[in-house]
Amino acid sequence: MKSCKVQVINPTGLHLRPAGNLCKEALKYKSMVTFRYKDGTANAKSVLSVLGACVKCGDEIELVCEGEDEEEAIENLTSYIKAGLGE
Repeated sequence: MKSCKVQVINPTGLHLRPAGNLCKEALKYKSMVTFRYKDGTANAKSVLSVLGACVKCGDEIELVCEGEDEEEAIENLTSYIKAGLGE
């Protein structure tokens, strides 16, 4: 299991478009990809789960990857979030 804390920099947080972009990227990996925010955990491969976390701009999440390609997944997804999730 690999984990990394990362700050969401999107001005509107994880609203529908960046949430969809995050899910699309997470689905590329075989590993289970989740993130912890406040007291909950969200499945990064589910748009509804990501939206339900209500992550806003400037919030810090802890990305967690667990599985056979966890190293690659944590590195690429962390970079993707830091780059603004395609926005």
